[in-house]
Amino acid sequence: MLQSFHEAPPPLENARKYRCGKNMLVFHISYISPDVSPHPLNLTTALPQTPSLSLVKFEDCQHSKAVGFESSDPNFSVRPDGSVYAEQEVANLSEPIQFMVTARGGHDPHIWETTVKLALFGHQPSVPRDREVIKFPRKHQKSSSANGLRRQKRDWVIPPINVPENSRGPFPQMLVRIRSDQDLEKGIRYSITGAGADQPPIDVYNIDPVHGKMFVTRPLDREERASYHLRAHAVDMNGNKVESPIDLYIYVIDMNDNRPEFQNQVYNGSVAEGSKPGTLVMQVTANDSDDDTTANGMVRYRILSQTPHMPIPNMFTINSETGDIFTMAAGLDREKVSQYIIIVQATDMEGNLNFGLSNTATALISVTDINDNPPELTARTFSGEVPENSVNVVVANLTVIDRDQPHSPNWAAQYRIASGDPQGHFLIRTNPVNNDGMVTVVKPVDYEQNRAFMLTVIVSNKAPLASGIQSSLQSSAGVTISVQDVNESPVFPTNPKSIRFEEGVPAGTTLTVFAAQDPDLFIQQTVRYSKLSDPANWLRINRTNGQITTMAVLDRESMYVRNNIYEATFLAADNGSPPASGTGTLQIHLIDVNDNAPVMMPKEAQLCERANPRSKVNITASDADADPHVGPFVFELPSYPPSIRRNWTISRISGDYAQLRLRIPYLDAEVYDVPIIVSDSGNPPLSNRSIIKVKVCPCDDNGDCTTTGAVAAAGLGTGAIIAILICIIILLILVLVFVMWMKRREKERQAKPLLIDPEDDVRDNILKYDEEGGGEEDQDYDLSQLQQPESVEHIISKPVGVRRVDERPIIAESQYPVRPSLPHPGDIGDFINDGLRAADNDPTAPPYDSLLVFDYEGSGSTAGSVSSLNSSSSGDQDYDYLNDWGPRFKKLADLYGGGEDD
Repeated sequence: MLQSFHEAPPPLENARKYRCGKNMLVFHISYISPDVSPHPLNLTTALPQTPSLSLVKFEDCQHSKAVGFESSDPNFSVRPDGSVYAEQEVANLSEPIQFMVTARGGHDPHIWETTVKLALFGHQPSVPRDREVIKFPRKHQKSSSANGLRRQKRDWVIPPINVPENSRGPFPQMLVRIRSDQDLEKGIRYSITGAGADQPPIDVYNIDPVHGKMFVTRPLDREERASYHLRAHAVDMNGNKVESPIDLYIYVIDMNDNRPEFQNQVYNGSVAEGSKPGTLVMQVTANDSDDDTTANGMVRYRILSQTPHMPIPNMFTINSETGDIFTMAAGLDREKVSQYIIIVQATDMEGNLNFGLSNTATALISVTDINDNPPELTARTFSGEVPENSVNVVVANLTVIDRDQPHSPNWAAQYRIASGDPQGHFLIRTNPVNNDGMVTVVKPVDYEQNRAFMLTVIVSNKAPLASGIQSSLQSSAGVTISVQDVNESPVFPTNPKSIRFEEGVPAGTTLTVFAAQDPDLFIQQTVRYSKLSDPANWLRINRTNGQITTMAVLDRESMYVRNNIYEATFLAADNGSPPASGTGTLQIHLIDVNDNAPVMMPKEAQLCERANPRSKVNITASDADADPHVGPFVFELPSYPPSIRRNWTISRISGDYAQLRLRIPYLDAEVYDVPIIVSDSGNPPLSNRSIIKVKVCPCDDNGDCTTTGAVAAAGLGTGAIIAILICIIILLILVLVFVMWMKRREKERQAKPLLIDPEDDVRDNILKYDEEGGGEEDQDYDLSQLQQPESVEHIISKPVGVRRVDERPIIAESQYPVRPSLPHPGDIGDFINDGLRAADNDPTAPPYDSLLVFDYEGSGSTAGSVSSLNSSSSGDQDYDYLNDWGPRFKKLADLYGGGEDD
């Protein structure tokens, strides 16, 4: 029997090997049998002393050799090689003998224990039953001859207690009774410790402290906990230990109380169509929480149903132990059945349907596609037409049928032109949506060369056909494509066309004939030419024959010439319907002639007034012509005036550079114009007289012009500089005075009072004039009704409901804004707007929210009629007096007066 001290020992079976962990010993136990003893044993035979009963083999994870064994039973001992020997004769083996073996490494502080049971081979040990009494074993001691110390041997181990799970009680249910031999001499108190007693799960087991009866308090679940390891203790009334603790191992006996559970309710698998019988499809797995070492946890599988039943009801079979599903028959065809639904049942009790528990799951088996159907064209011949010179135009559509899975490589079609298109004018592209073949023009076709094409097209799949599948006769077809004639543009045979001419040819020179050809051979058409692009406007083209002549002198140095080439574009158009035109480019390569004189550089320079080796000017020249009409250049001073050669000298540095320096030791600081003649190397050479402005100035020790010297050299004396500074100061003073005058004027304008008295200012006052009475015809009217009431009592005394709408309301008057005594002119507009808003919102202001109706004046009035006032059209009115009224009436005087303009 094998187990470490913290685990419960397993059932009595053959020897077991336990996994090796950190600092762990692994034991192999061989139980006693009649063959291991030198004397045959039977139930009545006594066990002789020191026979080798069993061999305890072990493995040390740390491979330590110094391992000692110790037996808890003084009647047996274990030697270093793992052999178990009897220390004295054993009278009877009718019951198994059980004791503990402890292993301890030399340098390992851990202790490992295992249980050894000695029994005759084939004899089953007895298990304590209910109400069985377990007595604490007596202590055995052995004296040590060396130092007189007494060492206590370990006690024997109680056989494990088996308790079935899911017991119905009643609870608490007695399991066993613990008893000490000393309970007759003194009062004993019993207790148990360990997981299930005083450790989680707590109170699964308890014990009667007086009588030692051990109980289980509730039903057990093996799937929750399969075993318990408790220790029983016996102490006296004072708490002193009377017996050494004994180990109690409780095993929960499994019951078939759990159904097999599939890991998934729906399993997905696949198998290729046409698979042979015995092909693995998928695996389903069910787990049973019961003990898998017993029939309770042994699961078996079977297929309950298959949908659909095509081509036969039993297309698949399942391995009853592993759950592997295989094909059972041939005939899988995705085009007929693409998916099968399999109901699988898992049953425990080794598949016993009478006693086992079952569960079901669904297996979805998809039949995957293989390329067993070649593509087939829907017709033997196809036709189409294409206009000539068209590109990327679909001219025909080829339809195909493929029964394989759509949008897969087994279904996708590929088209190939087998014959009829040696020049590669056409390409067949596959429509990814419907798998059709689109015959497309990728290279222009010419009606004058080919009026029709006869193509042979072959279609296939991207994926190769499955083994044993042959191509269909309908995988090829003929395609007839007709070419339509269109009016083509005239074509220049050489485009661009290059010619070479020397620059400078005179106007009117014929350069070349730039003629185009009409590709339409079967149509008689006329071609006309025109100029499309001529940047410099140098050329002219004959409208009929395309002859090119010059209109101006050709200049290679023109800005329109790039890399000695001048380009012009011409247009050739026919008179077809519709008209067509083509363009051609003429490139004129201009050959250089020496027509540009060199130009000297730089134009300005500085020299020190005293000649020294560092006081020099490097000069060069540039020429717009090309080689060989450029350098090397010749630089020389003119002979006139004589002072040039007397004061200056030129020395040649290289073919393109020369140096100008002073010939005399000293020259006054001033700006000098030095003429230099530069000649190129053309044939004949061209010369140019150029002027360089040389500023002669005093220099410092480094040979650089000083500031004073540079200014002086520029031609400005000290007096001129002082005059310039004085002018700048005067200008600043004038600007400052003008700014101060503007600010003072602004202040005076703000503080200046109005020219008229505020009381007489009519710009913001409303003047009230007397009201005119009626004429002779209206004297019978009560004019008082047209006037404002003089008192409030007049309004109050009127009858209720009688009130004129033009009477002043009896409410408080509105507050109008008060104008300041000295308003700013800019505030007058704001003051008028404020008064206008106050008057608009004042209900007491006339006309009191009413429309006044006045009576007719009558014809007998002494007042004259206004209609008698009219404009004079006689023209004899004299308006010259308006000129005497001042400048305000000058405009009227100009309009109506005689004046000088008349």
